[in-house]
Amino acid sequence: MAANAEIPLDLYPTESDLPYEEEILRDPFKLKGWWRYLVARASAPFRKRSILYERALKALPGSYKLWHAYLRERLDAVRAFPITHPSYASLNNTFERALVTMHRMPRIWIMYLSSLTDQRLLTRARRTFDRALRALPVTQHDRIWPLYLKLVSLPGVPVETSFRVYRRYLAFDPSHVEDFIDFLLQSKRWQEAADRLASVLNDDAFYSIKGKTKHQLWLELCDLLTKHATEILGLKVDPIIRGGIRKFTDEVGRLWTSLADYYVRRGLYEKARDIFEEGISTVITVRDFSVIFEAYAQFEQSALAAKLEAAEDDSDDEMDGGEGGKDGMEKLAKKFLEGCWLNDDDDTDLRLARFERLFDRRPELLNSVLLRQNPHNVEQWHRRVKLFEGDPARQASTYVEAVKTVDPAKAVGKPHTLWVAFAKMYEEHNRLDSAEEIFKKATQVNYKTVDHLSSVWCEWAEMELRHKNFTKAIELMRQATAEPSVEVKRRAAAEGNEPVQMKLHKSLRLWSFYVDLEESLGTLESTRAVYERILDLRIATPQIILNYAFLLEENKYFEDAFKVYERGVKIFKYPHVRDIWVTYLSKFVKRYGKSKLDRARELFEQAIEQTPAQEVKPLFLQYAKLEEDFGLAKRAMNVYDRAVKTVADNEKLSMYEIYIARAAEIYGVPKTRQIYEQAIESGLPPNDVKAMCLKYAELERNLGEIDRARAIFVFSSNYADPRSDPDFWKKWKDFEIQHGNEDTFREMLRISRSVSASYSQTHFILPEYLMQKDQKLTVEEAVDTLKRAGIPEDQMGALERQLAADPSSNSSINEDSSARAVSFVRGGLVEPEPNTIKRAVANSEEIDLPESDSDEENIEIAQKSVPAAVFGELAKKAAEEKEGEDDAGTKLGALERIKRQRQQ
Repeated sequence: MAANAEIPLDLYPTESDLPYEEEILRDPFKLKGWWRYLVARASAPFRKRSILYERALKALPGSYKLWHAYLRERLDAVRAFPITHPSYASLNNTFERALVTMHRMPRIWIMYLSSLTDQRLLTRARRTFDRALRALPVTQHDRIWPLYLKLVSLPGVPVETSFRVYRRYLAFDPSHVEDFIDFLLQSKRWQEAADRLASVLNDDAFYSIKGKTKHQLWLELCDLLTKHATEILGLKVDPIIRGGIRKFTDEVGRLWTSLADYYVRRGLYEKARDIFEEGISTVITVRDFSVIFEAYAQFEQSALAAKLEAAEDDSDDEMDGGEGGKDGMEKLAKKFLEGCWLNDDDDTDLRLARFERLFDRRPELLNSVLLRQNPHNVEQWHRRVKLFEGDPARQASTYVEAVKTVDPAKAVGKPHTLWVAFAKMYEEHNRLDSAEEIFKKATQVNYKTVDHLSSVWCEWAEMELRHKNFTKAIELMRQATAEPSVEVKRRAAAEGNEPVQMKLHKSLRLWSFYVDLEESLGTLESTRAVYERILDLRIATPQIILNYAFLLEENKYFEDAFKVYERGVKIFKYPHVRDIWVTYLSKFVKRYGKSKLDRARELFEQAIEQTPAQEVKPLFLQYAKLEEDFGLAKRAMNVYDRAVKTVADNEKLSMYEIYIARAAEIYGVPKTRQIYEQAIESGLPPNDVKAMCLKYAELERNLGEIDRARAIFVFSSNYADPRSDPDFWKKWKDFEIQHGNEDTFREMLRISRSVSASYSQTHFILPEYLMQKDQKLTVEEAVDTLKRAGIPEDQMGALERQLAADPSSNSSINEDSSARAVSFVRGGLVEPEPNTIKRAVANSEEIDLPESDSDEENIEIAQKSVPAAVFGELAKKAAEEKEGEDDAGTKLGALERIKRQRQQ
């Protein structure tokens, strides 16, 4: 009874627990009853639940579910206590009891090991880790090792213990050697870290789990070896780093500086200086050069600063006069060796000279790097020569090295410039024999292009000209332009690789220089021979043809010059022949004028036939000028007439304007009517037709032909939308105000409405993309588009009739016209019939003039006299033609003829 009194009453089962107790009494080895009991008492105190767990585990000691839940609750219960609390000992005891049956369950081990790690029980945890690794299969060790490594990485763990654990881990998974290396570096075990890194780099099958490349590992090893040079033994640092330099081309400068730093830390300063020099003389990128040069300069500066500080310390010691610092033997040695240069330890001047010399050599060293990148870079060789200005010997040696190194087939730039500059250097020092020898060797080099070889010959000849050796210069050109013999050509063809020397005789640059020499220094016959040779070789250019002809003209050989022009126009095609034709025709006309007019006409005809339409306009104008000056006016008009039919469409309007102006000046203004009619019918663009009609109407108005001018306005109105072209309608309105009456003005407004309606209907019916494409579609284009779209024509006609019959629009127009206070002058003009105007609007190409009614035949039309100066020299002829037209009675003018031609 006393023992029972020690157990609290709340731990005993209550009445609500009786069903669960009865169930587990009936079947104590069934997990389902125990688990239902525990779930029902989830809110009970942990002591009561722990009793339930203990009872259940006593009945079911092999239940993983019960053990896992029990241990989780015990872990949660002790988490609030410090690790020295006795509850942790009970927890560990529970884990040990669980592992008796759960030693194959890795989750139980992980929970136990994590708890021991948190408790900082290092020895017990280490032994438990070993037990877990022995108990679990090897396939589950990967779940234990991360916790084990975390344990040995804790502060306070002996380093040797950690090393042993990591070595065991690498035996299990060698791919994590990088983690071991990082741990060694953190533990300052430089020797073993370097050994491990070296073994990793030597393993070709190694793959970094951290994504590091072999180059990064090399750099890490180099940094490790150089920074701890005195602490790492057994590794041959120099071969290792040089192997990395040979194997990796990226960041080679850093490897060289690491090797030099290694010798600096070892105290081998001269060896370090040799490494710096070797690195600078072997790298091939400017970046690596900059890295090595900066490290080299910093090394020399540090050495100089250290020497200066040591000299200051020695001077301070001497000033102190310390006698006890040296014994008698040292004083005696100093006395005997004083003044000897071998006993002089002060090398400050030498170090300072080295430092200055290093910076003086920087441009040369950098140029060497660029030349190592591409030894065939011509520009870099020229820059290298400039570095040695004032030192002819080094310049000469550089040129010799350059011409030996540069391969013309691989050269970047023009390799012949090296030979030319080399020869000019000797020329500047008055060594012409050496310069000629260099040029002679340069002409034997197999350059990539003929132009390079020809430039060498030209430079050689120019050098001879600068020294007044004119005969030798011409002889050099004659030698250079000589065609190789048949035997030489056969030998070159047999070898298969034809050198550029075989093509030199066809070099245009060489022949141009040769002909300039002959013109300046030779005779006319020798110059002509050179020009003829150029033409025979078929390498002439239009400029050479012109130069040859000018030469002959200067020497009064005009016919020979024209023959040269003839040869030129036969050799070249358009557009190259354009300048030859223009010069030839102008020279011929200027020379012969009227004396050889037929020949000049033939030349113009030939030139016009060969010239395309886009460029033929100047020739037509020149041809017409010839006929006006020396030929017949009728021929000139024929030329203009051919011109307006031949020139390009974009130049027809300007050509017609010239044609009209010349016809008015020669034949008088009435002659231009026929040209205007021809221009309107010629198929000009709509805007050009409208512009031509306006000029035609202005002409008729100036001549007093008001009806003809009005009919022209009616015809051209089809090309002018009132909304987009108000200028046209303003001109017509001003014309009607000045010369018309109320009826004609009404007719002008009616036509304006009709044209506007036509354009409105067209744009209303057309698809939207056509409206955006062209806002100025003509009626004919709109009708064609409607036909292609399959829309019947009667719909458009119905809309037009509806607009024409709309009384509201007519009343608004009448009100607007009546509101204007404009005085109309009735001129007794015949009003055109409405159906005629409708037909003109419906078809923009058809022109119909009103026919006179019988009732109005006796109406007198006011006539206005035209000055005779308007008609020029042919005033009388024009009057006769006018009378003939009045007598005929059936001819009503140009527009009537156009209408009848269209009807036919």
